[in-house]
Amino acid sequence: MIKKLAIVMAAVIFVIGIVCAGEAADKTPELLVKEAKAAIKEVTINDVKNMLDAKENVVLLDVTDKNEFELGHLPGAINISRGTLEFKVATLIPDKNSKIIVYCGTDRRSPLATMTMNDLGYKNAVNMAGGLKAWKEAGYPIVK
Repeated sequence: MIKKLAIVMAAVIFVIGIVCAGEAADKTPELLVKEAKAAIKEVTINDVKNMLDAKENVVLLDVTDKNEFELGHLPGAINISRGTLEFKVATLIPDKNSKIIVYCGTDRRSPLATMTMNDLGYKNAVNMAGGLKAWKEAGYPIVK
């Protein structure tokens, strides 16, 4: 009886694994970003500009690749590319209570990065909606 129950349980777990794997394989990058945005907190570019003008203690985290970062970024931002975030963030931002504004070029990588930051224990990490593109369009300052 116990042997039969173990076989049935193993079969159920196997089927659940196949179903879950199939669901994950069907997700598009756009869907992943949409899901991340639903799970994280966001601020506007105007919110960020006001924080900076008020000299609030925030960490600006640019998750673009190094070459993109060198083309322009928010003043005072640090750069950790999305691809290396999990491996480098604890070294560059050891305080998990820091208020962190995460952004990228077009608001696609930063929601995913913000979700990763939250998963890593950085509960005050928020995404800057619109990314650097929106920041530039508003005429706000960038540095190279």
